[in-house]
Amino acid sequence: MWKPVISLLLCASLLPAQQAPLTVDWIMRGPALFGHAPRSVRWSGDGQRVYFEWKQASEPLDKDFSTWVVQRDGSGLKQLTDDEARQTPPVSGHESQDRRLVVFAERGDIFLYDRAADCRRRLTRTGDAESNPRLSQDGKRVSFTRAGNLYALSLADGMLEQLTDIRPAGAGPADPAKKGTDSQETAKKEERALLDVIERRAKKREDDEAKRKQEQPRKPWTLAARQTVFSLTLPPGESYVLAAIGESTPDAKNTIVPSFVSESAYTESLPSRSKAGDTQARPRLAVVNTATGEYKWMDHGQKEKQGDKEVDRAISLANPQWSADGARLALLGRSADNKDRWVFAADPATGKLRVLFHLHDDAWVDGPGSRALGWLGGNQTVWFQAERDGWSHLYTVSWDGGEPNQMTSGQWEVETAELSRDKMLFWLTTSEESLHERHLYSMPATGGPRSRLTRQPGNNDATLSPDEHVAAIVHSYANRPPELYLMDARAGAEMRRVTTSPAAEFSARAWLDAPIVQIPARDGAKVPARLYKPQNWKPGGPAVIFVHGAGYLQNVHRWWSSYSREYLFHHLLMERGYTVIDIDYRGSAGYGRDWRTGIYRFMGGKDLDDQVDAARWLVSQHGVDARRIGLYGGSYGGFITLMAMFTQPGVFAAGAALRPVTDWAHYNHGYTSAILNQPQKDQEAYKRSSPIYHASGLQGALLICHGMVDVNVHFQDSVRLVQKLIELKKENFELAVYPVEDHGFVQPSSWADEYKRILRLFETNLRQ
Repeated sequence: MWKPVISLLLCASLLPAQQAPLTVDWIMRGPALFGHAPRSVRWSGDGQRVYFEWKQASEPLDKDFSTWVVQRDGSGLKQLTDDEARQTPPVSGHESQDRRLVVFAERGDIFLYDRAADCRRRLTRTGDAESNPRLSQDGKRVSFTRAGNLYALSLADGMLEQLTDIRPAGAGPADPAKKGTDSQETAKKEERALLDVIERRAKKREDDEAKRKQEQPRKPWTLAARQTVFSLTLPPGESYVLAAIGESTPDAKNTIVPSFVSESAYTESLPSRSKAGDTQARPRLAVVNTATGEYKWMDHGQKEKQGDKEVDRAISLANPQWSADGARLALLGRSADNKDRWVFAADPATGKLRVLFHLHDDAWVDGPGSRALGWLGGNQTVWFQAERDGWSHLYTVSWDGGEPNQMTSGQWEVETAELSRDKMLFWLTTSEESLHERHLYSMPATGGPRSRLTRQPGNNDATLSPDEHVAAIVHSYANRPPELYLMDARAGAEMRRVTTSPAAEFSARAWLDAPIVQIPARDGAKVPARLYKPQNWKPGGPAVIFVHGAGYLQNVHRWWSSYSREYLFHHLLMERGYTVIDIDYRGSAGYGRDWRTGIYRFMGGKDLDDQVDAARWLVSQHGVDARRIGLYGGSYGGFITLMAMFTQPGVFAAGAALRPVTDWAHYNHGYTSAILNQPQKDQEAYKRSSPIYHASGLQGALLICHGMVDVNVHFQDSVRLVQKLIELKKENFELAVYPVEDHGFVQPSSWADEYKRILRLFETNLRQ
């Protein structure tokens, strides 16, 4: 009878904690409160064990994750020692055709994992960094990149062969045999005829060169100025090497980020990125003949007009995929202006590409699975994902060309697609059940009905065992953090929980399963939102709108949010009488192409309209006081907060802009140029989308918070805006800086300081 007594005493001891008001310091402990999600899930070679990285909530913030193992049936959960962890399967790598061997790079060296023996073998230990290892088609050799060249290592005898001779620009002495001008060649000929020593030296050089070509006929490839090797890949057959070459421009310029708090006690500079519109490195793909060293640039054949001339269109080629028999090569292409993407068929012998599939978007091409590409069994059919009908779905196309075949359809998205080992079916993660959930499905490789395997609502991230009979799933729900589960890979199978990550005090509280509501927008759209409404709500109270970051991200869903601290903070606000709403505004992920591109050429347009419409909905449907509404958010959410405070007079009484983009011309090129084009070509889009041009309209109380070593949205963004506000003689703003924080804060003390300031902002300005 003593066990129930102890249980009752334990529950009684938790009651005060359950009833105690939330505090910012308690919430902002982060993973020390709600735990660390299991990650890097992988199976043993025999499929009898699951390995993963995990960390206890009680462990120090700066402690590394440990490696854990659990048996296939869910028993025997155990933390491994460092020596044991070093023998576990890799998180990722390149498999042999029979999937027994996996080769991978770790800390600059190459390792081989044998699934049958369930152990690792080190293949290299050098001072050079080695990368991109791949097993040959017969599984007998491992190729890898070292110092800009490709090497192949025999697993049988350890013989190492250099497969390319690619040299940086200016490498090596001048070639005396290189042809000069007519006058130079005449002088050379006369010198050789006149002086016997010159004739003998020249003859020996020619004989040595002839012998070298006979013994090693491979011709060196000396790169042009500003060209560098990105990656080298040895395809099946080993007749060619695919070389990805980057070509920078002489006027390329990168930003720096000053770090004022450093171990050296001096101000140091962190290298960062270019800005939108800056000249970008030009990626090119070449085919190098391994026997001769001769190379050909891949020719995609796409042209464009520049004035009166027709020139090659700037296209990035990526993700080359060879058929299992090594006879065919498919790859993806994306235009530099982000308007077009292709699936290409390639002829390595000529370097010529032909189009298998083309998608154009007047805004920009993107969506889940935009880099997915593979081959069906039979080596005749390529599969890929595309937003051809406005939603990301699975397609196939014949190697011979023709109309693509759409395998899935509907107003939902395929998040991930993977072909089974026997190539008889696809494993899909989709939002078919609900746009706010993700489930695992199986589908015949030829198409047809899908079978839903997971039943638990929320998010289900699956890793299948080698025999594909059992799935290890990281599952979470809206008010339950991610945990590792095991289940049989069949419809309706029970999920067996393996881990418990949160601290006991977190689990002792009741956390809201925030209902998902639909807010009518002014253009007739229905905007998804999560509503946090106090139990003791009285009409006339205050409200706060949270704006998620990243732009293209989904936060209205039924799984544990990546904004976990904010989720807890919303409970604190509810305790103080605030209604909180969190919306997936235009531009958010998860709702198809039209929702994604709703912000094209105007960030701060429809996405901001959605925030304003949400504020008006709170007033009309929930009795919120229109004079007592605030908003806050970080990164893209900080940008929207600034646009709201600058361009929507009278709507928001207070706003907290965290690490905000203030001028899109100062953000990175890849993200921004897709949505706003280039600043030198579309100034209107940048000016109407950048808060710094609208700062004169500031009304209400504004708090700006920014980490000073932010290498994503630079601290300079907030500094420039503050200077503009000073010049405008604005006094209703504050700036809080965090000297050691990057874009995503790490230190609990920084999180707590920031959110105490946000809470004070709302308490000061939204209370009557």
